[in-house]
Amino acid sequence: MLNSVHAIEGLAYSGFDWILIDGEHAPLTLADAMTHLRTLEGKSVVPIVRLVWNDSVLLKQYLDAGVRTVMLPFVQSGEEAAQAVAAMRYPPHGHRGVALMHRASRYGRMKDYLQHAHQDLFLIVQIETGSALDRIEEIAATDGVDALFFGPSDLAASLGHIGRPDHPRVMEAIRDARERVRATGKCAGVLAPNGDIAEQHLRAGFDFVSVTSDCALLFNGADATAARFRAVAEQAAGTAPWAGRGHG
Repeated sequence: MLNSVHAIEGLAYSGFDWILIDGEHAPLTLADAMTHLRTLEGKSVVPIVRLVWNDSVLLKQYLDAGVRTVMLPFVQSGEEAAQAVAAMRYPPHGHRGVALMHRASRYGRMKDYLQHAHQDLFLIVQIETGSALDRIEEIAATDGVDALFFGPSDLAASLGHIGRPDHPRVMEAIRDARERVRATGKCAGVLAPNGDIAEQHLRAGFDFVSVTSDCALLFNGADATAARFRAVAEQAAGTAPWAGRGHG
């Protein structure tokens, strides 16, 4: 979320399985995404790029730029999921625009790219409302959708518990939906609002879990460090020989 190439390079060595390059809630451009993808090349971590919206024009640009694992927010139905799939496939199986020279095809050097590009792509659609939960099976059944990812904050808002992604009703809805996804044979992922819930999700069998963010690691760590040493400094000031003396 910090959109920092230095942060993402350092995090690539931390041992995480995947890193989300967030274009929905962070100030990320197409050029930024390409820089992050280049930074992660050769690393063991899988880059996932989240677009700001399920938009065929955006998908065309990001796919041509070399994005292979895509996350799309706010997919509400099987029809919307099918639209995303079509935007990721060339005719006759979709309507992705054709260019012969771009980063994804190694600038035209992969001669069979047009015929096999779809085999190397992975589509994750986000489930973020009660309406989408009601259509889980329909969305999961869409050919070309590889995984469904639950966004608890938006789900909480949709279910009447805004600001409470850890609300029991939200947690129960996600657990129920996970079982329904599992029955379809598709993968299920989720964002965890804290470490304890992340552990619960992992033990419950989610295929992939968002366990933290660069913002959380930096700011929570900074807050804890500042509080620790401020307390020490205040204690030291209170026991100093000059403490409590007047001035003049």
